[in-house]
Amino acid sequence: MTVVEQLIELQEVDGRIRELEHELKDLPRRKALETARLSGVSADLEAAKVNLKQVNDRVKGYEADAEALREKIQQLKTAQAALTSNREYAQYSIQIDLVSHDLETTEQNWAASSEYEPSAQTRLAEAQAKFDALKGSVDVVCEELDARLSEVKGALDEAMKERAEKVAAVGDPQARLYYERLRTKRWPVIVPLTHDGVCDGCHLVQPPSVSQLVDANAKLAAQGKPMRRVACTMCGRMLYRE
Repeated sequence: MTVVEQLIELQEVDGRIRELEHELKDLPRRKALETARLSGVSADLEAAKVNLKQVNDRVKGYEADAEALREKIQQLKTAQAALTSNREYAQYSIQIDLVSHDLETTEQNWAASSEYEPSAQTRLAEAQAKFDALKGSVDVVCEELDARLSEVKGALDEAMKERAEKVAAVGDPQARLYYERLRTKRWPVIVPLTHDGVCDGCHLVQPPSVSQLVDANAKLAAQGKPMRRVACTMCGRMLYRE
């Protein structure tokens, strides 16, 4: 196997590694986007809960106030029954009327507030149902993403082991070093030179001398002889003839 073929095999593994690493970074982002879908319906659900609690609190408040006013009226009437003075009796009657008026107003507010309870309960039920349905869908997707994340990590570990083997198999240390330095700046690193003399990486037409060197390398490879490293004059990618 020629050095070019060894480097091409290494590059194929590196290509898979790049894709896996990209997916490894992308999966958490996709999961976050799925989770974010719940934020809107979650906010609606919390608002519905708060609204129902406010309605219930108002109803209970008016109910407690009405009960307190009834007790006060009863206390006033009991005290009034023990009075002997007409003047004091009349004063208590005025107090009873005032408290009775407050009780009537409170009971009206109580009844009005109670009318909001059914709609508030319906709003909460609808918001809860919408949240539960969406959460079920999001949970399924998140489980699938978690499973894929585990698969990618496993595949990446295997690819890294395979890469170590491919690196060790490259027979030319200088070519390997050149490849390793260039792969962080240019991708792919080793590309074919077209029959028109164009670098398949940056698409620049190469001088005739470059094409001649590439063709000479192909002949050397066919004879099983060491090949020279030929690079694009623009991007520096390693060139070979398919």
